[in-house]
Amino acid sequence: MATDKVRIKLTAYDHRVLDRAVKEIVEAAKRTGVIIKGPIPLPTKRHWYSIIRSPHKYQYSQEQFEIRVHRRIIDLENIKPQTIQTLQELKLPKGVDVEIKTI
Repeated sequence: MATDKVRIKLTAYDHRVLDRAVKEIVEAAKRTGVIIKGPIPLPTKRHWYSIIRSPHKYQYSQEQFEIRVHRRIIDLENIKPQTIQTLQELKLPKGVDVEIKTI
């Protein structure tokens, strides 16, 4: 009972943590003998926030903050039950959001 294709989408605020998680997933998938396409880096989303420093006085004085969201996609083909078991047992770093879809 092998599914055709699985897409793993990873997101994180820190690109170093994200790359470490991607490396662990790719190494685990290679051990089980599946076809790996990726990791494919997606464009980084950037969110900017401007906050007034003082709520009453000096309303023209503001602080700017930026949050960057880094994303990667990994496609796995010819998945076996052993591959799914291996991926479920992985201990990924904190701060990485993983989304798995069958295609």
